Amino acid sequence: MVHQTLAQQLAATFTEQIGNGTYQAGDRLPSLRECVRVFGHSKNTVITAYEQLASQGLVEARHGQGFFVRPGASHSQEAEEPAPYARAMDTIWLMRQQFVREPGQAPLGEGFPPTDWLMDMRLDRFTRQIMRTGVTTLFRYGNRLGNPALRQQLARKLGSYAIAATPRQIVTTHGANHALDLIIRRFLAPGDHVLVEDPGYYPLFGKLKLQGANMLAVPRLPDGPDIDALRQHLRSYKPKLFFIQSAGHNPTGSDISPSKAHQLVQLAEQHDFYLVDDDALADFKPATTIKVSALDQLKRSLYVGSFSKSVSAALRVGFIAGSKEVIDELGDLKMLLHTSSSEFCERTVDVILGEGHFVRHCLRLQDRVREATAQGLETLAELGAQVFCAPQASLYLWARFPDVSDAKDLARLWQPRGCMVAPGHIFSPDQHRTVPWTRLNVAYIDRLRG
Repeated sequence: MVHQTLAQQLAATFTEQIGNGTYQAGDRLPSLRECVRVFGHSKNTVITAYEQLASQGLVEARHGQGFFVRPGASHSQEAEEPAPYARAMDTIWLMRQQFVREPGQAPLGEGFPPTDWLMDMRLDRFTRQIMRTGVTTLFRYGNRLGNPALRQQLARKLGSYAIAATPRQIVTTHGANHALDLIIRRFLAPGDHVLVEDPGYYPLFGKLKLQGANMLAVPRLPDGPDIDALRQHLRSYKPKLFFIQSAGHNPTGSDISPSKAHQLVQLAEQHDFYLVDDDALADFKPATTIKVSALDQLKRSLYVGSFSKSVSAALRVGFIAGSKEVIDELGDLKMLLHTSSSEFCERTVDVILGEGHFVRHCLRLQDRVREATAQGLETLAELGAQVFCAPQASLYLWARFPDVSDAKDLARLWQPRGCMVAPGHIFSPDQHRTVPWTRLNVAYIDRLRG
């Protein structure tokens, strides 16, 4: 094997990334300072590597700006996609990358808690109990609104959040993403305006593009949506929905303040739009955490819940709570599109919720995420990173690192080191923006110490 110098190794890494389209024509390579910091090489090593790339005709130096990929250097060819699928392709590609776990990879940008946080929810323990009661119903489609016993449990769960709902105000879904799909299909037609948080939940953006909706970005601040920006949109447009996350916001980890929550409810009433509160991380927060659906009591809000992150993503059980009229319509739409959701999975969750063990499990989750958040904030402070906010407990932290102006560069530079991060542009409705922030999972931030 021919020995390569550090400069040759670095040049080879960028050559491969340029060749496969990770860096495309016109893209700027990371600055010398960024490369020095991330790879730990000397400035001369980085300069030598970049000069090698330039001598091969792959990049060109622009005075005072840096090194840029030359036209024709990238040979990546993507198949042409027809509309409207093409509108969602950026998000589909990003989701593929996020769901891939390579052996030995540090999943700093992963959206889920570590598996060992969930292992005390031994799903095999519940199978026998499920089979003992009503086994014949497992061979048929379920109720269009979902398993009645589970919806009863969910009504009690919502009651613990001070949301008064009957089982007839709840429809079960194949997870929170299916819930968002149903809501989008019910309320939005191509060309309709819809409010979204920026940064926000990026799979939602792909769904809205697929539907042909026009997204109006509302900046997310540490205490919730920017009310001034929201009011400006409301003066110019008539949106039908505002997709928000009251607590444990993905990706910033922030919680909405009581003041912001009250203002949102008032604006929804005044301007006749629905608040869609995606609360997929509810089990990681105390029941007293503020939710706009509790203030509004489901009059002009829809509450979306899920057990993918607190129990198991494999079960694919979520739900929507709202007014009886809207839930009836969503139940009919669910039946038309999917006939029903999984009776077996829903009965599994029903059994889990009926045990006191689930409450203890959630309390352990909350302790774990609180401890990991504190440790993550400490680690990021040691590394000189800036955090968007400092929550007491959140699965995510939104951070930017010194001398990194584009988090895509951070993702590209850390990839060869086995670190998978979620760069900030993913979480913007405009995914071509340059964003210095990146989402980090608090369970894995300690790996940055190495």
